[in-house]
Amino acid sequence: MNSRRTFLAGAGATVISNLPAAKALSANDRVRIAVLGVNGRGKAHIDSIMKLADAEVVLLCDPDLDVARKRAAEFEKTYGKKVQIEQDLRRVFDNKDIDAVTIATPNHWHSLAAIWACQAGKDAYVEKPGSHNIFEGRKMIDAAHKYKRIVQHGVQLRSSEAIQEAVQHLRKGTIGNVYMSRGLVFRWRPSIGHKGPETPPDTLNYDLWTGPARQEPFSRRIVHYNWHWTWNYGNGDVGNQGIHETDMCMWGLGLDTLPKKITAMGGKFLFDDDKQTPEVLTTLFSYPEQKKLIQFEVRPWCTNLEDGAGVGNIFYGSEGYMVIKGYSSYEIFLGEKREKGPARTTDDPLKDHFANWIKAIRSRKTEDQNGPVETAHRASGLAHLGNISYLLGRVLEFDAEREKFVGDAEADTMLTSNYRHPYVVPQSV
Repeated sequence: MNSRRTFLAGAGATVISNLPAAKALSANDRVRIAVLGVNGRGKAHIDSIMKLADAEVVLLCDPDLDVARKRAAEFEKTYGKKVQIEQDLRRVFDNKDIDAVTIATPNHWHSLAAIWACQAGKDAYVEKPGSHNIFEGRKMIDAAHKYKRIVQHGVQLRSSEAIQEAVQHLRKGTIGNVYMSRGLVFRWRPSIGHKGPETPPDTLNYDLWTGPARQEPFSRRIVHYNWHWTWNYGNGDVGNQGIHETDMCMWGLGLDTLPKKITAMGGKFLFDDDKQTPEVLTTLFSYPEQKKLIQFEVRPWCTNLEDGAGVGNIFYGSEGYMVIKGYSSYEIFLGEKREKGPARTTDDPLKDHFANWIKAIRSRKTEDQNGPVETAHRASGLAHLGNISYLLGRVLEFDAEREKFVGDAEADTMLTSNYRHPYVVPQSV
């Protein structure tokens, strides 16, 4: 295996374009894709890719062989052909027959898997959040630039024609001067109870599953889904569902940097369980130079909707406001009487987002991408900054150019992690 995967990262700067392919693809060739992580979100990756004419899934990788085998059996039944399975993602990166990978692992693996893919000459589609912390997101950008890879962030609303139209309305002033956006994540998140340590199942390589994270005893409170609510692996709901909305907030407001001031407050009010991340969280992100404000809110249980939006965004302007529901619908309300303005709903854009990634893989032009790697870093970074403010319990000032806090050494330590050898997110390429 390539020893660089233990030690390397990147140091790029500018947007890249006209990139070389991992191997020459003719117009009739299908892009051969491996899906990394097939217990949850990876199933949607398989389904979407197999609907495309110019791409195909040829390998499924998961540290739990039981999961991989079940998914392979489903694949054969659905598509009438066999698919390879692999337990160790490093062997996937060494496989010269694989052109690209999609990454649907737990959050703590996202950036490192994307960096390793870039180093192996493979393009990557990385699920939200693109990173587990600020440092990782920057290194993922660096790797994409240095190794000239197409890295697409899994925020499919960017490939929705309805949402693209909504952003055009924001740009041309349909609701006037747009000064604030809100991100809403009102999801039903019941108690996960208490679950102690136990022996991992024989089919699970728990060392691989843990990867770069701090080693903890195996527990059902972590594997396979509830890692979202544990800081060692997840980022809470603002870093889960919420990345779609943090990305939408920044896209809609036309912001391409992280904020200057951040404050957050929340906590656990409902359940006595093993969740570490807050059930309820409200965060404010201030851009004083741009005169823009982002508010983000997580609610876990019984709640009202806001103009029909429970998961989505609201944009406020001097002449009206816009409500974005989910990934493919918007409505505009104008003036004091909230008169109905333009509105549109389209189909779920997930397949289109994968098709957009494949288009960019073929053209080797990053400007063809709807969700380039930079969006992964910024949208995820917004969530990370809010979580740091929550954990420290204070207002933070951030230098977006240096990607460091201003006069706060304690907060700076939370911009990265102590990685576990050999699964190290490296400092330099």
